[in-house]
Amino acid sequence: MLHPAKIEPLTQDARGGLAATLPAWRLLPDRDAIARDFKFKDFSAAWGFMARIALLAEQQDHHPEWSNVYNRVSITLTTHDAGGLSERDVKLAQAIDAIAAR
Repeated sequence: MLHPAKIEPLTQDARGGLAATLPAWRLLPDRDAIARDFKFKDFSAAWGFMARIALLAEQQDHHPEWSNVYNRVSITLTTHDAGGLSERDVKLAQAIDAIAAR
């Protein structure tokens, strides 16, 4: 059986650039993760956004922790296989930001 390549955590330099790279995301104080909250016109718009993210997450084989209450969606990203933040989280967050900007 093939073993997937080890996923490396973000370097200190990459972590230092997160505020510039992902300005709408925040580092969580109690864990090695980033989070962002979104607000939409209504439940249908929030659910449609989540559906688009779900398809993207499947393509990237990297799945967010998230919740939805009516028109709000909260997303947390961390890479469990890396023990915290990795480049996979940065890429998914950038893609989520692009979808949210549409």
